[in-house]
Amino acid sequence: MKRLKLAGLALSVCFLMNNATAQIKLGDVLKKVTGQTGTASNSNTTGSNPSTLEIASGIKQALEIGTSRGADLLSAKDGFLGNMAVKILFPPEAQKVEKTLRSLGMGKLADNVILGLNRAAEDAAKEAKPIFLSAIKQMTITDATNILLGSKDAATNYFKRVTTAQLMQKFKPVITTSLAKVGATRYWADAAGQYNKVPLVKPVNADLSDYVAQKAIDGMFIQVAQEELKIRDNLGSRSTSLLQKVFGYADKNK
Repeated sequence: MKRLKLAGLALSVCFLMNNATAQIKLGDVLKKVTGQTGTASNSNTTGSNPSTLEIASGIKQALEIGTSRGADLLSAKDGFLGNMAVKILFPPEAQKVEKTLRSLGMGKLADNVILGLNRAAEDAAKEAKPIFLSAIKQMTITDATNILLGSKDAATNYFKRVTTAQLMQKFKPVITTSLAKVGATRYWADAAGQYNKVPLVKPVNADLSDYVAQKAIDGMFIQVAQEELKIRDNLGSRSTSLLQKVFGYADKNK
């Protein structure tokens, strides 16, 4: 009986020693897996730097969202007319025309001209989205990295460089047609005609289509710049995990 008890005690000691060794080895493995943090949940890599491919994808995703939203806002009714940052007024060389008309009690005629200019720009803004999306697809990894780590208007400047000529080419015929459709061409002809009847004034003959096209493009870039700032500065605008990772990386590298 005594020998049996001693044998049982020896087995127990061996079991405990082996179990302790197993626990030590398991602990070593866990430490390696968790990076010495003690818990596996702390080992996620969401805070790691994005790859160049992720940067390119993130920038493209952000710009697709921003430019689409900007184009949709400006192409809606009152997108230009109701937004004081982009609202189109009389051409600088024709502002004396507006002032004179209003002083002569023809304010309604001046208002009709301004309405027509902005309606034409809203029509043209519909053409902007596919042009912006095409420019985004052609963007290189270098372009994307420069935009991400560049100034707060780096994306806007990129679009100005690569899309202005295409936007003018697309906007001009749309605006010419729209100006006639909404009556702006007629209103402008009436306004200029009335102004030119005023004694001693220098006659005006501004090219409305060129002027409105350029102002519409300027307005598009103002809106794109605002959308760019939202994603750079407003954490709530980073609507996907990729945007959060890429722009979080940019925040750390400012």
